Amino acid sequence: MASGSKKVIYAALIGNTVIAISKFIAAVFTGSSAMLSEGVHSLVDTGNQVLMLHGLSRASKSPDKKHPFGYGMELYFWAFVVAILIFSLGSGISFYEGIKHIQHPEPIKDPFWNYAVLAVSLAFEGWAWTVAFREFKRGIGKAGFWRSIRRSKDPTIFTVLFEDTAAMMGLIVAFVGIFLAGLLEIPELDGAASVVIGVILASVAVILAIECKGLLIGEGASAEVTEGIREIVSENKNIISLNELLTMHLGPNDILVNVSLDFADSLTSVEVEAAISTFEKRIKAKYSDVTRVFIEAQSLSAHKRAIVQTHSGTDLPETGTPSDN
Repeated sequence: MASGSKKVIYAALIGNTVIAISKFIAAVFTGSSAMLSEGVHSLVDTGNQVLMLHGLSRASKSPDKKHPFGYGMELYFWAFVVAILIFSLGSGISFYEGIKHIQHPEPIKDPFWNYAVLAVSLAFEGWAWTVAFREFKRGIGKAGFWRSIRRSKDPTIFTVLFEDTAAMMGLIVAFVGIFLAGLLEIPELDGAASVVIGVILASVAVILAIECKGLLIGEGASAEVTEGIREIVSENKNIISLNELLTMHLGPNDILVNVSLDFADSLTSVEVEAAISTFEKRIKAKYSDVTRVFIEAQSLSAHKRAIVQTHSGTDLPETGTPSDN
């Protein structure tokens, strides 16, 4: 998935760099507020792609003493920063430019530049969007679009997809605003288009922030993974009950699993250890994204007492045989 994520980001980076330069040139020649807002939008997107690449690089660092579980969640942090930048810079500047040109309207000079740049930009954005959507579609299977966004644990792909979608919507708004401003001789419409672009960017930023927040504070594995683990437990006759199952994504393809199991009393310590090893191997064989499994052997009654004592703040006597592999 990392290679796929980089492919999507590089495509967006190339497209947005070319587009940003062309938009700023058009804004200088025509004085269009909507085109200037679009230029800022593309510039922010270019910076965002650089941040996402930095996040991927940081997330790939090996675990160390300070971060024994690795740096995978850094990718979620940088994706959240991207959402903030889209809101503060992209949306903020678009609102400012739009309101300024509504209050002090100026006729657009030589709109041909705007139309040419918008056409080129739409072509590049369409190409980058197609790359991002194809990569995203590979991972959603038969699931619906919005459900897949909610379930996705790779913010790089859906962030670029949202950015490119917002960019294409912004281009359409800019074209309509510039066209109507010239046709109706109402230059305020150019500024109004810039405000609408700001609304689009703010909406996308809020959606991205919500999605990244869930990942950043620790989001569990999908229902498919948790139910699969429960099924593996139910198939093992040596396990009496699953006391507790906790999962968390440490990265798009890095799942931590913590399990408390009640093994049959007739088993010896050697047999319990063997059962734990078998259980762990089956989980990792079925779910390649599960990289760490921590298993605690504990009776159901002891587990319930531990929960009660933990919530009441009393000290808990050691029970069971914890195992981490």
